[in-house]
Amino acid sequence: MRRPKLLDTMRDYSWPLFRADALAGISVALVALPLCIAIAIASGSTPFVGLVTAITGGFVISLTSGSRVQIGGPTGAFIVVVYGVIQDHGMDGLIVATIMAGLILIVAGFFRAGRLIALIPEAVINGFTIGIAAIIAASQLADALGLSAGKVPADMIPKIEALWAARGSLSLAALAVTAVTIAAILLLRRWRPRWPVLVIAVGAASLAVLWLHLPVDTVGSRFGALPSGLPAPHWPQVTAARLIELLPSALTIAFLAGVESLLSAIVADRMFGGQHRPSAELLAQGYANVLTPLFGGLPVTGAIARTATNVRAGGRTPVAGMVHALVILFVLLVAGGLAGALALPALAAVLLVTAANMAEPEKWREHWSLPWDERLLLLLTLLLTVFADLTIAIGAGVALGLLLRWWKGKRAAAWTPRER
Repeated sequence: MRRPKLLDTMRDYSWPLFRADALAGISVALVALPLCIAIAIASGSTPFVGLVTAITGGFVISLTSGSRVQIGGPTGAFIVVVYGVIQDHGMDGLIVATIMAGLILIVAGFFRAGRLIALIPEAVINGFTIGIAAIIAASQLADALGLSAGKVPADMIPKIEALWAARGSLSLAALAVTAVTIAAILLLRRWRPRWPVLVIAVGAASLAVLWLHLPVDTVGSRFGALPSGLPAPHWPQVTAARLIELLPSALTIAFLAGVESLLSAIVADRMFGGQHRPSAELLAQGYANVLTPLFGGLPVTGAIARTATNVRAGGRTPVAGMVHALVILFVLLVAGGLAGALALPALAAVLLVTAANMAEPEKWREHWSLPWDERLLLLLTLLLTVFADLTIAIGAGVALGLLLRWWKGKRAAAWTPRER
């Protein structure tokens, strides 16, 4: 069924439900604000673009989603491919690739391809998730350590070489801000998990930088003041040659958006006993990835951590996700200037913690105890993700996984992803 869940929930909607959804939406917005800014910066874009993505993409996904509680926005999984596309083709190239990805997702949703996620081996999912986490962590070292490395290459080995060459510019102030922010996030998550931990940790660290006059880069010092409203829609320049050139990136974006959104919906279903509609979910991702880039946004998908936060905060209908997007819009309109004071090492700390959560080191022993073929698949996908190319890693991992499954005489059985 391709019918959005919003239409079903409106039949018996009530004020108590709205109060619960509104409170959940505000809670998720407080989590999303620093995260979206950090993801945009790590992707080679600007903080403003991250907020625009959360507003437009988040609203469209909630409006059309096949899940009652899905929260959409930019996610860490896109950092690798987005950074590469911006470096090679500019922001206009990313806009074209994202719109192409959205159209691919709409076609996939129309043909009910959502259930094909069961064919993707879990080892492949785990392998490229850990690989992406490693790349995200490496991408944050320059800001986390205050290194003056200039424009760092996208590929892992040249990136590490560039960072090592800049080791003499290490800033103890930046390192201290990063360490304190990480410690604050971890401690607050343990002691006060219901608080807006990321906002508190990043805000406190940024205030400390301001009061102590620490020599640390901020959003304002690097990117200038944020605009106080949404940009006008803009249609990029499109040629046949450009479409062909950007097709591999579009396929990768579509794959990541589809898989992550469906994983997020499955996790959310398990948390509150819901049942999402895979085809409607893919259509929602398609609509969002066609519309969001027209406003200059990044690729969007269902965000597992933000969706889980929504469920825990009491959100039970798509209205919560729409409120989350509107709250971020309100902050942009009223208090966008405050974002200029955010310390970049503090935002780097947010993504370092996010990368650690994605990698799930507590499960590495479990991964190592898998059968030899699944270990091989996981390691191959991980290494190709880090040192080759995400498109190659996904293609090779899925192809080898299906080959191994056929060789072992197994049918394509569905698996249940764990919450990330």
